[in-house]
Amino acid sequence: MAERTESGSVRDFAVSLAEARTAPIPEGARSAQLMDRGSMTVRFYAPDKIDRQTPHDQDEIYVVASGAGWFVNGDRRAKFETGHVLFVAAGIEHRFEDFTDNFATWVVFYGPQGGEDAS
Repeated sequence: MAERTESGSVRDFAVSLAEARTAPIPEGARSAQLMDRGSMTVRFYAPDKIDRQTPHDQDEIYVVASGAGWFVNGDRRAKFETGHVLFVAAGIEHRFEDFTDNFATWVVFYGPQGGEDAS
């Protein structure tokens, strides 16, 4: 596992899928934090049967590590599978639905609170 500093920042620049799958999830959190730098944070998320997440303060990118299902992003819905990349703007209601038991995804949060200006 990537080594952390006293502040919790990650010193390493690489984390394997095997390491991510066994990373501890802090009490009250839904995902394991693996890396951070500036405004960017990388987490690993593998919900159990139901995705109960709520909108986030930053823009985010999901890279599906394993599994398949449906992704709801605002009023849109799309099928996803291993290897797909999904984007969600800050503050948008989103969730994974009807996903396989092996579903897991890398999550990259980045940019300012409230998201980046799309103009």
